[in-house]
Amino acid sequence: MTSGKNGLTYADAGVDIDAGNALIDRIKPAAKRTARPGVMAGLGGFGALFDLKAAGYSDPILVGATDGVGTKLRIAIDTGRFDTIGIDLVAMCVNDLVCQGAEPLFFLDYFATGKLELEAATTIIEGIAEGCAQSGCALIGGETAEMPGMYHGGDFDLAGFAVGAMERGGDLPSGVAVGDVLLGLASNGVHSNGYSLVRKVVDLSGLGWDGDNPFGEGTLGDALLAPTRLYVKQCLAAVRAGGVHALAHITGGGLTENLPRVLPDGAGADIDLGAWTLSPVFRWLAETAGIEERELLKTFNAGIGMVLVVAEDQADALTVQLEGDGETVYHLGHITDGAGVRYSGKLL
Repeated sequence: MTSGKNGLTYADAGVDIDAGNALIDRIKPAAKRTARPGVMAGLGGFGALFDLKAAGYSDPILVGATDGVGTKLRIAIDTGRFDTIGIDLVAMCVNDLVCQGAEPLFFLDYFATGKLELEAATTIIEGIAEGCAQSGCALIGGETAEMPGMYHGGDFDLAGFAVGAMERGGDLPSGVAVGDVLLGLASNGVHSNGYSLVRKVVDLSGLGWDGDNPFGEGTLGDALLAPTRLYVKQCLAAVRAGGVHALAHITGGGLTENLPRVLPDGAGADIDLGAWTLSPVFRWLAETAGIEERELLKTFNAGIGMVLVVAEDQADALTVQLEGDGETVYHLGHITDGAGVRYSGKLL
C-alpha cells in the first residue's frame, strides 16, 4: 500500500464514521424500548427482520407508508428544539397506515445532514422511538447520512417508512353508506402540514420564534412545534369494536381533499362547521394573514386530525369509547348522495 501525498481521510471530507457509530450505540436503548412481538433483528445489520406469524397474523396483507415532516423542520432547526419532530415523523406515517385498517408493525427512518451533531441526532431519534412506542410500532432500523455540501448551517432532512399488516378482508374503507356519521377527532395544533404558509404568516406578523405565543402560553416556536397527534391505538380499538367503515387522516388538503379519498363514487359529505370550535392557532393564522375560511379548510386540519366514518346506530357507543381513550370527539355530519364535501355554518 502506498501513502497519498496529502493523506486525506473521509473525515477531512466532512464525514465522520466514528460519530455515526457512536449514534447507533446511543440510540440502541431507545430502539429496544419499542420492541414488540415479531421483531427478530434490528439495528446494526444490513437489514431488519420481522416475523408476521410471531406478531399474531395468520393470513396477513402488508401495508406500507412513507412521509416526512416538511418545512416544520425549519422551525426546529431555527429554534434548536428537536424533541418533538421525531414524533411528527412517525405520526405522519402510522396515522396513514391505520386508515387502511392496518396495525403498524415496524418503522425505519432516514436522517440526512451536512454534519452529524451527536446530541441533536440522538434527541431526534429518541423522539422517533417515542412515537413508535406510543403507536405500538417497533423501530427496527434506519439510515443516517452525513452529506457535506448538500446540507448547510445545521440543516437536515427526515423521512420515515412504516409497514403494517391486517388480516385478509380487514381492509378499509369498507361499507361506507349514505347516512353514516362522521366523527372528528381533535388535532393537537397544525400537526405537520401547511408550514410553508405558517412561516409566511409568522414573517408577516413580525414575531420571532422565541417571542411570546400570541394565542397561548410559552413561545411561538414551541407552540408551532407541538407534535402531530398519534391516533393509532384509539382508532384500531374502535375498528375492532365494530361499526367503523372508514378513517381519513386530515393532512395536506384538509377536510376538503382528504375525506373524499375514503368515500365511494357518487358519495359526499355534509359537515357542520359549528360542530367544533376553531383552535386558537388557526384563528390567529387566519386573522393575521386574512386567510379565508375556504382556504383554511383546504390547507390545514383546522382542528380535526382524523375522521371516522361510522354506522349511525353505533356512533354514540364509539364516541363514548373514543372519549374513554382520551380523544375529544365531534359529530361533524354525515355521508350523503352527491360527490364532494359540503359545509354549512361558519368556522371563522
